Amino acid sequence: MTAVWRKELRSYFLTPVAWVYMGVFLALSSLFFYIQILTKRSSELLTFISLISYLWMLLTPVLTMRLLAEERSRRTDQLLFTSPVSAASITLGKFLAAVTVLLATVVLTLTYVLVIGLYGRVYPGEMLTGYLGLILQGCAFVAIDLLISALVRTPVVAAVAAFGVNLALWMMDLFAETAPPWLGKILSFLSLYERTEPFMMGQLSFAGIFYDLSVAFIALILTVYALDRRRWKQGG
Repeated sequence: MTAVWRKELRSYFLTPVAWVYMGVFLALSSLFFYIQILTKRSSELLTFISLISYLWMLLTPVLTMRLLAEERSRRTDQLLFTSPVSAASITLGKFLAAVTVLLATVVLTLTYVLVIGLYGRVYPGEMLTGYLGLILQGCAFVAIDLLISALVRTPVVAAVAAFGVNLALWMMDLFAETAPPWLGKILSFLSLYERTEPFMMGQLSFAGIFYDLSVAFIALILTVYALDRRRWKQGG
């Protein structure tokens, strides 16, 4: 697993992927910061964190699109399947590499917190809670989009499909408001954004933590299953 993590992390920074991801994320978050904080002379850090959480939907497919789909399109996955590395180790190594880039990007956003602290007041408890919700939600999106990358044949299809799924997850909140009550409750229960709301109000939600981790775990288990199935087919 460690070898896969190192290989993928090195690949991220030797190609434009990580730099483009981080650059676009920081450019958009800077725009949000300017509009929400600077122009309003506000110190509402949690509102800002809530805004940048929507960037996972847009940008996480960039991180995951090549992790498994590119291996399949180039047929380098056959080398992985014939190696002694298990499907679980492959999955976890690639997942952790993407999460590492995600965490590095989140750390860079602490610059905004410093600016707010210079001109206003930052509450450490609220900040840590908001960032915890942001990171957990990001990890869940990485796991979901990694699963999609395992199911398709090319990185472009993986990116488009992942964005479509992420968009559908966001639209669930809109449907929940207009759907029949019973369906609205189900959609709200399954919503990644609904589960993140308590964090963005400074409230530590153990249910939210459990849900995000469960979504990531289930997506990773399904990814391992998809890889094992392909390995079995090729072996057969």
